[in-house]
Amino acid sequence: MEAIILFDGICNLCNSAVQFIIKRDPKGYFKFASLQSNTGQRLIKQYGVSRHIDSLIVIEKQKVYIKSSAALRICRKLDGFWKYLTILRVLPPFFRNFLYDMVAKNRYHWFGKRDSCMLPTAEIRKRFLE
Repeated sequence: MEAIILFDGICNLCNSAVQFIIKRDPKGYFKFASLQSNTGQRLIKQYGVSRHIDSLIVIEKQKVYIKSSAALRICRKLDGFWKYLTILRVLPPFFRNFLYDMVAKNRYHWFGKRDSCMLPTAEIRKRFLE
């Protein structure tokens, strides 16, 4: 079983996060699609996710996770120290999401954005759904 991560393909922070995840997920548990892609849009519609959600989205075992819950779902599958961050689940979601939203709201200003989605290298292309 694998999970799908939908990410903002024009966000530099999001693209860096995808690269970060790939390096720490050697078993290839996660597959990726940008929110802007046809596959991303199809999955958003299929799972009934609001088009107004501008967040990292994880689809795992037919369930959808967004914002900090999505980030923590990812952490639990990564190699190294990162899996221990799942302890943050004890914090109330409104608190976790407040911090998440603060970064998300400023991500283009702080990290910049691209004119188009990233093009994966040949070695990681198989991890992308489109």
